[in-house]
Amino acid sequence: MPKTILQKVDACMHRHQLFAMTWCCAFAVSAIYYHQPLLPQMADTFGVSLGSGSWIATITQLGYALGLLLFVPLADRIEPRTLAARTISVNALALLACSLAPSFTWLLIGCAVVGMTAITAQIIIPTMVSASPPAAQGKVIGSLLGGLSAGLLLARMLSGYGGAELGWHAIFAVAAALNGVMLFMVWRTLPVIHPQASVSYAGLLKSMVAMLREEPLIRLASASGFLMFAAFSALWASLASMLSQPPYHFNPAAIGAFGFVGLVGLFASKKIGMLVDRFGAQRTILYGCSLIALAYVFVALSGLSLAWLVVGMVLMDVGNRAGLVANQSRIFATHPEARNRTNTIFMVSYFLGGAAGAALGGYSAHVDGWHGLALVGIALAAIAGVMNWVAQASYGRKVLKG
Repeated sequence: MPKTILQKVDACMHRHQLFAMTWCCAFAVSAIYYHQPLLPQMADTFGVSLGSGSWIATITQLGYALGLLLFVPLADRIEPRTLAARTISVNALALLACSLAPSFTWLLIGCAVVGMTAITAQIIIPTMVSASPPAAQGKVIGSLLGGLSAGLLLARMLSGYGGAELGWHAIFAVAAALNGVMLFMVWRTLPVIHPQASVSYAGLLKSMVAMLREEPLIRLASASGFLMFAAFSALWASLASMLSQPPYHFNPAAIGAFGFVGLVGLFASKKIGMLVDRFGAQRTILYGCSLIALAYVFVALSGLSLAWLVVGMVLMDVGNRAGLVANQSRIFATHPEARNRTNTIFMVSYFLGGAAGAALGGYSAHVDGWHGLALVGIALAAIAGVMNWVAQASYGRKVLKG
């Protein structure tokens, strides 16, 4: 068979793999977002306040960060496809446990396990990057992160509309069933990568501490990710409680419809990845911070009109996505032989930021509504932008380009 035909066959197979794994990323990440439009309904089921109900979001994000720390590094030691199959299976059981939870305490425990095992996307992404040529890695990352945007949309739409008709218990049961689809796709499609690390599990964890200590780019990307996702999560974690109150009084279906904003991130992610390949990560991140700060200016006006909220959400989704694609491009370039561990460092920080943002957002919205929420978001985005600006002067443009 001529070489050009073989190249076309390989390209077609890679596109098929990328498409399938993009949707697996969507299914995987959706598990930590199903609760968002349902928080008022879930709080009412167990007779707790909306403020207490926001702990569902915080515990889920903390569980996700812990799962990243404990399980994702194993993909440098255990064949990634096998590891992904195990996490998917446990995640399905945890989702079923949530749907059957007899008390609020047991629900929080179930949500923690859901978060810990919803990390399959962070196994898929380094595996696919390792199987891709260097010149296309930004595009691959962008495509897979587009799947994460689709997962947010899937979760919010399914839980919003389905929860209004069937209740939140049924949504968690459906989510468990979707994990069966994901398990089949991962086992059939994810490339087989033979891990290069031969160190012990404790050695894997210690090596991440050394990477964080010795590599300024990993520290900068992790701190930037923490702050930018904290700003993003502050809005989404408090959105359901804000829209369920005056003057809107929206039900879960109406709140879930705001998930359509995720379509912007879905279509923008691949383009953002291509821009990172062309112009570098540093400039992309600074633009992302600016968009998030501007988004919160519109959020501050959300009490007057929903149009301002929608504009703010669109800008925030693109800004956060720009930061995520650019920061992951940075960290993947630092230690190609240990991408699962560098990705773990970054994503643990990223989702700790999500948990912090959920807590800050819930508190600020409770104290001062949309205006309090906006002040928190602008402050977080501004700190991230200034940090990257100062780092550019300290480390040099060449280092930060990624």
